[in-house]
Amino acid sequence: MASPKKPAAKKPAAKKPAAKTRFGKAFLDKQKVLLVEERARYLKSADSLKAEADALLEGREPGDVQFDEESGEGDTLAVARDLDLALSAQARDAVEEIDAALERIRKGTYGVCIKSGKPIPQERLKAIPWAAERVEYKAGGLGRR
Repeated sequence: MASPKKPAAKKPAAKKPAAKTRFGKAFLDKQKVLLVEERARYLKSADSLKAEADALLEGREPGDVQFDEESGEGDTLAVARDLDLALSAQARDAVEEIDAALERIRKGTYGVCIKSGKPIPQERLKAIPWAAERVEYKAGGLGRR
């Protein structure tokens, strides 16, 4: 009588290694400097926009907004504050994208599309140093609707 065979132990699927950057140290160092400068600029912008939004509230009582024919629907200060807060949030989002690009430089995967694994053209990275995707993936691809 043959002994029952044990099923072969399944090996865990090997993680596909992330593609490595094809750029030299000089290019990466230059990009890192640009990213750090842009990060500081966006942080300063986010902070000043938030401060402007907060300043618009100073000295105002809750419910100071009129909704009559003379003042229109709401007031200009509320609209300006909402705009400042939205722009501040966009600047903070840019900081997150820049931080992710700096991390990709650290890991050695900078310049590799996070969606396709294909190289991002150097010209795109020069224009947008924090680009994480090739244009066709960022734009949604050709023919997709």
